[in-house]
Amino acid sequence: MVEEDTQKRRRIVIIGVSTFLLVAMVVAVTVGVNFGANDSKDNNGNTHMASTVKAVKSFCHPTDYKKECEENVIANAGNTTDSRELIKIAFNVTVTKISDGIKKTNLLHEVEKEPRAKMALDTCKQLMDLSIGEFDRSIEGIKNFDLNNLENILVNLKVWLSGAITYQETCLDGFENTTSDASKKMKNILTTSMHMSSNALAVISDLADNVLDLNATTDGRRLIDDYKGEYVGEQVVAKDDVNDVPSWVGDGLSVGVRRLLHVNQHKLKANVVVAKDGSGKFKKINDALKQVPKKNQKPFVIHIKEGVYHEYVEVTKKMTHVVFLGDGGNKTRITGNKNFIDGINTYQTPTVAIEGDNFVAINIGFENSAGPQKHQAVAIRVQADKAIFYKCSMDGYQDTLYVHTMRQFYRDCTISGTIDFIFGDAISVFQNCTFLVKKPLENQQCIVTAQGRKERHQPSGIVIQNCHIVADTHNVKFDNKAYLARPWKNFSRTVFMKTYIGDLIQPDGFMPWQGPNGTVSGIDTCFYAEYNNKGPGSDKSKRVKWPGIKTLTSQSASHFLPSMFFHGDDWIKVTKIPYSSGEKSTKK
Repeated sequence: MVEEDTQKRRRIVIIGVSTFLLVAMVVAVTVGVNFGANDSKDNNGNTHMASTVKAVKSFCHPTDYKKECEENVIANAGNTTDSRELIKIAFNVTVTKISDGIKKTNLLHEVEKEPRAKMALDTCKQLMDLSIGEFDRSIEGIKNFDLNNLENILVNLKVWLSGAITYQETCLDGFENTTSDASKKMKNILTTSMHMSSNALAVISDLADNVLDLNATTDGRRLIDDYKGEYVGEQVVAKDDVNDVPSWVGDGLSVGVRRLLHVNQHKLKANVVVAKDGSGKFKKINDALKQVPKKNQKPFVIHIKEGVYHEYVEVTKKMTHVVFLGDGGNKTRITGNKNFIDGINTYQTPTVAIEGDNFVAINIGFENSAGPQKHQAVAIRVQADKAIFYKCSMDGYQDTLYVHTMRQFYRDCTISGTIDFIFGDAISVFQNCTFLVKKPLENQQCIVTAQGRKERHQPSGIVIQNCHIVADTHNVKFDNKAYLARPWKNFSRTVFMKTYIGDLIQPDGFMPWQGPNGTVSGIDTCFYAEYNNKGPGSDKSKRVKWPGIKTLTSQSASHFLPSMFFHGDDWIKVTKIPYSSGEKSTKK
């Protein structure tokens, strides 16, 4: 037994170091570079040494696209089996080939004839840059490879590589409603990169699973049934909330000031104030965002005073640690009306787009007022890692909240909409939130969530915990059919636990995703689960009987608590935003 553990640990170290190779290589193929099997000989025409081939095959074993993995690695490995040398080879190829790969998208001349296809291509280029960025920081993460911090490194890598995959998939989604041949050509360009991205994530996931097997312990964890939350009518109240005062207010504040802040969060000191009435430094939010320092590493608080702000706001990737502090979700409102029917691709419709990591929003309202007749119209798109929303409101109709990628936490928020009004492929948790299902058009059905997990190795999913799902009818009868979820992508994953579900939800609970020509996908491979929910819509006896509908035990449900699902204790607790982690308290 000791010998087996030693061998497993040795394998972990080898795979961990070698992973850098695959991550670096994926940067190249992400932009369409393909190292073909015809290059699998060295300059003298000799085949690679058997030891190299064996090492590469072992390395590629966990992947779903083994052929691409083996061909691309072997083609450039020479006679070496040394992981560090392979890393250098892959990185050098990346440096010389990446610019040529990007130029392939410029060959799609037919998009000039169709505005929506041209917009899709422009969006695709943005998304590919974001995808490459995730590989770049994955490489940096590997440089910090340390057995003592291995689990955290692997969690980050899984999140970032998953995001890279989602960006590429979103690129292809943009071409779905176009008529040109650009969609088919773009899919061909991205096929290899998407396969290799999948392989990179598979290797990381396999390594992470081995680490978890070695570190498996029940100490410090608790079952979901130990979570200290209770129902109060249709509301849910958590008993183990932490202090309301964010720690980023400043360590130097006196106890008296902190007590004052605990009573009134509006007294938080802002770096910049935005006010419609001119009482702040700026009247527009975008002007205030220009003040965020480059490479910012401290919370930059922007107080947005009460008012309705008609502007399209983007917190870019370079704007990190930004804090939006409003005067209330219904008082400070950012609104727009971009929509699909008017010719704008869904990805480009958000009123607010959040890309910068470690973003926090408190007491802010985000809205897309386009209305149900305009179809897809996003109020806010979030793709910032470790983003937090507290006491915010997101209002719209179809596709209100785009939880696109990375880790996201929503607490005490209200989200309203009609069709798929929470959608995307982030690793997202909603606690104590309210989901208001609006009346759609007469011939429409309502769906609360449409999660977009494409790859089985992706850590993404939507977790709805201690929330309530009710109709926003203002005493008007809700006649349209409403469902909890439908699988947008094959491995769609959504979990509802300890949540109040109103009577608007149909007894079958979930509806299939209708693809081209009436095809149905995802019902066999999705992961949908309900655990200990309440309310008239929570009866599971008549739910659909798909293979993808799962039954959770207390033990398996606990894996979706935020401490385990996305290591929330590492990044949420420090903000002091109210948060129930699922981790056992260490207090005696």
